[in-house]
Amino acid sequence: MIYLKKIGLSLLLLSAFNGCYNIAIPPKTHGHVEVVFENPDHFTDIKDSALPTEKGQLEIINNLKEFIINEVNPYINDNQKLTIIFTDIDLAGDFETWRGPEWDNVRIVKSIYPPHLCFSWQIVDSAGLVVKKGTEDIRDLAFDMRVTLDKSDSLHIEKDMLKDWIFYHLK
Repeated sequence: MIYLKKIGLSLLLLSAFNGCYNIAIPPKTHGHVEVVFENPDHFTDIKDSALPTEKGQLEIINNLKEFIINEVNPYINDNQKLTIIFTDIDLAGDFETWRGPEWDNVRIVKSIYPPHLCFSWQIVDSAGLVVKKGTEDIRDLAFDMRVTLDKSDSLHIEKDMLKDWIFYHLK
């Protein structure tokens, strides 16, 4: 079974109106949550097409940041701070350039292209003491068996993986 994923045009247009940006990607903070993408230009796959654009990659990263911040906030106390540092991301699927140039913007998602997320995290209290921490290397080899309600989101697989991690580690 082949699933086709595309970056939403409206999200791409929205990012175009946000002006210039630096691909170094500063940490995104929201109260007591910080999400950092360390050297995203070295990540295995955060491409928006066979010939990736910086704007597309930034849109993917910002989409993941916003998702994480919204999901973890209920699990973090007001006197705590969660920091997540991504060191590698390999999105589900890949671009099969052998199909021809008309397929350059279509991510083919099938079981031979599993998603992979590598990150470290820690929760510190108001005194700066580490409450909980860990390093994660998550690869979901059965990702194509997941029951996902919102398949219109191009990152629904990665977000489902992160939801599972949040539930089991931050609950």
